[in-house]
Parts: sequence; C-alpha cells; structure tokens
Amino acid sequence: MKIIDLLDPKAMILELEATEKKEAITEMVQKLYDSGRINNIGQFEEGILAREAQTTTGLGDGIAMPHAKNAAVVKPTVLFAKSSTGVEYEALDGQPTFLFFMIAAPEGANDTHLQALASLSRLLLNPDLIAALKTAETAENVIQLFDEAEQAYEKQEALDQAKEVELEETEVPFVIAVTACPTGIAHTYMAEDALKNKAKEMGVAIKVETNGSEGIKHRLTAEDIARADGVIIAADKMVEMARFDGKPLINRPVSDGIKKAEELINLAKEGNAPIYHSTGKMTDEEETSASGNVGSQIYKHLMNGVSHMLPFVIGGGIAIALAFLIDQWLGVPKAELVNLGSYHPAAAYFKAIGGTAFEFMLPVLAGFIASSIADRPGLIVGFAAGAMASSGLAFGHLEDSVSSGFLGALVGGFLAGYVILFLRKIFKNLPKSLDGIKTILFYPVFGLLITGFLMLLVNIPMGAINSGLNNFLNNLSGANAALLGALLGGMMSVDLGGPINKTAYVFGTGTLAATVATGGSVVMASVMAGGMVPPLAIAIATFLYKNKFTKKEREAGLTNLIMGFSFITEGAIPFAASDPLRMIPSFVVGSALTGGLVGALGIKLMAPHGGIFVIMLVSRPLLYLLFIILGSVVSALVLGMLKKTPVENEK
Repeated sequence: MKIIDLLDPKAMILELEATEKKEAITEMVQKLYDSGRINNIGQFEEGILAREAQTTTGLGDGIAMPHAKNAAVVKPTVLFAKSSTGVEYEALDGQPTFLFFMIAAPEGANDTHLQALASLSRLLLNPDLIAALKTAETAENVIQLFDEAEQAYEKQEALDQAKEVELEETEVPFVIAVTACPTGIAHTYMAEDALKNKAKEMGVAIKVETNGSEGIKHRLTAEDIARADGVIIAADKMVEMARFDGKPLINRPVSDGIKKAEELINLAKEGNAPIYHSTGKMTDEEETSASGNVGSQIYKHLMNGVSHMLPFVIGGGIAIALAFLIDQWLGVPKAELVNLGSYHPAAAYFKAIGGTAFEFMLPVLAGFIASSIADRPGLIVGFAAGAMASSGLAFGHLEDSVSSGFLGALVGGFLAGYVILFLRKIFKNLPKSLDGIKTILFYPVFGLLITGFLMLLVNIPMGAINSGLNNFLNNLSGANAALLGALLGGMMSVDLGGPINKTAYVFGTGTLAATVATGGSVVMASVMAGGMVPPLAIAIATFLYKNKFTKKEREAGLTNLIMGFSFITEGAIPFAASDPLRMIPSFVVGSALTGGLVGALGIKLMAPHGGIFVIMLVSRPLLYLLFIILGSVVSALVLGMLKKTPVENEK
C-alpha cells in the first residue's frame, strides 16, 4: 500500500481557519468525520489529545503529525492540512506550524497500513517535498507530490543500502540505535530516518532498530552490539536494555533522534556516552536522561503494580459478588446469614474461585512495583513481600498475625525493588564470569532474605495501621462517611484519569479487598459514583444548553452518556482540555455531591469497575443511580451557568 492510497481529496484542508492548537485539532477531526473516515468525533479526538498529552506532535520546522489509533476510525487515512499564517501548536522548536498530517489508524491496523504510515513519516524529512506542499493549491497537486516523492525515496533507499554495505566493509565508526514512541506510528520512523540520513552525511555506519506498531524491525543482533562503538536509544517507551550492558549508551526522547541526530551520533561514535550497566545502577547522567523526577518515577512504579493487580481485583471481586447474588436469589435461612455467599454449593464455587484470584492481588501488586524498579530480579522478591503483607507474618506474631493489607503490599513492593538495586550495587564489582549466577542465585536468595526480614518488621506497624483503617471505615456513618465520600468523589473529577483520580481509585480498590466478602465497600461505591458524573454531566449539559456547545461537541454528548454509565471518566477529557477553568470545578461539585450522598447512606459496592453493568452488585441500586443522576444534573447546571457561548453560536 502506498501513501497516496491513504490520502483522500475529501479529507484535506488547504487553508485552516484555526490559529490555536485545540481549534486546529477540532477542525481536522471534524473534516475526518465529514469525509466518512471516522464515525465518532469524541472518541477519536480523545485519542489525539491523549497522544498530545504525552508529548507534542509538533515536530518543528513547521510540521505536525497528530495521530491516533482507535476504534473510531472507519478507514485508515492521512488528513493533509495547511495554514498560510501558521498555527501556535506548541511545537518542539516553539515556532508556528504550517503543515499538518493527521494520521487516523484503525484499532486493528494491519502491517500494510502501518508500513505506509511509517513511509509518510520518512518522507516528511525531505525539505523539497515540504516546500512544495506549502505552495500546493489543489488536493490533486498534493497527491501528485507525494506520489513523486515516494518513487524518488524508493530509488534513493536502494542506493543507500548499497552504500551501507560499503561502509560496513571499511574501517569507519559504527553505531547502533533503537527508536520507539508510544503509538509507534510516526516519531519512531522519523527518528530512524533522521539518524540514518545524518550518519550518511557524517560517513558513519549505522543500524537502527525500530520498535513500532508493526513490531520490532531490523532487530539488532549480538554481533551488531559487540561491533558497535556506541548505542543510541531515542525512545519514549521502554525498550529491551539488558543486551547493551557494558556499551557506551546515550538515552534520549525520540524527539531528540529527529532534531538532534548529529549530537547523538557524535556522542555514540566518540565513546562520550555513559557506560550502561544492566546489573547495576545507571550513572547520574544516564538516569537523568532516561527518567523523570522522583515523583513521576514513584507514580510510574505504583501504576505498574496497580495495572497488573486490577484484573485480579475485578475478576475475583465480581466472582465473589456473584456468589452473594446466587445465595440471595436462592434464599438463605436467617440462622445461616453468616454463611451468605457460600451457603449453596453453586455460590460456594463462585466464592472459592473469586477468593483464589483475590489471594494473588497483593503479591501481584508488590511484585510488579518491584519489577518496575529493578526489572525481573525484583519480581520474585516483590511477590514474596506482597504475600507476607497478605499473611501479616511479623516478629512475635507467627500464629496470631494481622494482615497489613494493601498498604503493607505497597510498602513491600517498593522495599523489594530498592533492595535489589542495593544488591546490584554491592555485586557490581564481581568478576564478569559470575554475571549469570547473580541473577539466578544471588539476587533471589539475598533479596528474599533481606526483604523478608524487613517485612517482619514492617508488618508490625503496617498491620496496626491497616486494622485501624479498616475499623475506621467499617464504623463510618453519617457526616464522617459523607465527608470521606465527597472527598474521594471530588478527587475522581479533578484530573479525570490523572494521578489524583488514580489515587482515589487505588484507595477504593484497597478497601474493597478487605470488605468484598462482607458485603462490599462504601468507599469503592463513592469512588465509582463520583467517576461516573463528569461524562454524564457533559451529556446532560449538551442537551440542556445546546447554544453553549459547538455542533461537534453536541454530537459527542451521546458518546459521553455511554462512557459515563460505563464508568469511563476519561470521556470528559476533550471538554475539560478545551475549557478547564469552567469544566473542572463543575465536575468536582457534582462528583463530590454524589460521593457524599453515597457515603452518608452507607451504600456498598462489591465490584471495582463496570458502572451500570454491575448495578446489581450495589446494596441499594435505585438510590445509587438516583445520586449519580442528581450529581450529574447539578454539574450540568453549574457548567451551563459558567460556560460561555461559542463565537460560532453567537452569529
């Protein structure tokens, strides 16, 4: 498939009206919808904005490549748009953007489509093509320019491959590189070509491995790595690093691979990059280039554990909840209510299966936190720390242990990860011949013993804290429960899927783990209800205040209705991003109201996710729905009062 097969004259804008980034994205997404290339404006725009939140796709030199791959795409498309005056797009060079290539890839895009999109990324490094596109006057002219450029690129690529073979046979510097970006559609391949083109100019032999949507291409071999003078990692996501042990390695964002290719190649070929040690801590310089600040690293490690834990919580929690429902449907004598959930054999099987999954929850949480910190050696030690937190094993409490629960596993995971990093530092000077035995013997044994004895101490205070917290939550009622519910409900709307939202959600799932066998968690019920409000409020507001929203935003209202009832808080992100000072406070008011009402009446939930689809797992389902709708209506009313009428609706 060629690039011209992805271009559509109906999906081109030869003069953008927008002058700001958000407006430009909205205008281009609307064009894709009008040309029948996408079927859901809100969903696709959400994907575009989510990608922009990671790092801008304004590449500099007047070019931007916003892109998303999701289910809203009907047919793979590259929308071409240009602006003669320029758009303030937050580009990497801080300059206006004139040419836009919005890539729409289906969720199940095949290799053919992805290869074509990768080819587009490479062509945009051609200054002659860029100059010609800026003056193109018709859609047909744009397609012709791309067709000619693609043919020229294919011929040049054949010549370059021949030259690469010649370089490999001569005594010239040889560097290797890995490029990767979160979506693997654009930046990955632009960085590849930028590095290869600059290396050719400098007379340096180079091999570039790409980690894109079509998988790993041009994989580096052991021979390539051994021969290389240095390694360049230009990536915004994790790549396989252990293979580069002992090599000079420079680790930078993928954008540096595009914009600073010469600098990276010079550092790699001259051996000025820090030496990478896969079994030891990175140097300060390397660590700074490879990671963010301490807070962002802690959040990343925590989310790695939580994301792996959630399937166990959701699957196990719903299985246990179904056990309670089965017993309720079949009936349980009053004298046997203490056995609710396991009275009938059918219910007992569900509860046993769910309980088995739940038993893995804390070990998985701690294990994958430790794994994020210390890679695979941290996994076994983290699992053991989580299991000890679950059992409550502590000094002086071999038989009367008290589980330290979610909080103990959290501490255990970080403890295990940093114990392994400490051991790496201790063992880094051992002979090279012992490298293999370090991973299979030294790290597991010493890591397990050190972390295990530390957990025997940690579980004493953490067990007391966990017990106190559970007793506090179980005895909450009236104003106290309402206050906690309002706080957590409001937190769910502050950043709509960000760290604050995730903090509230993780706290809710932690309480659910301790209460699902006894009827569910009020905290989890408040968290989910609060998280359902923002998208529902948007849906209601677009219906009540049609003149306050653009046509595109009104069309996205129905989508938010579905997302809200499904407990997908992120559905409100595109609206919040467009007007955060009015949207966010409106959401928080309604979410806090809903969470507070749920907490005040002690409504319990036995599932950590699912929205309306798990309504039968709520202790008082009708009241629960009523409070969600009430909070959503209040948010919509506040939003209607605060939001200004768009200029296009004033005409």
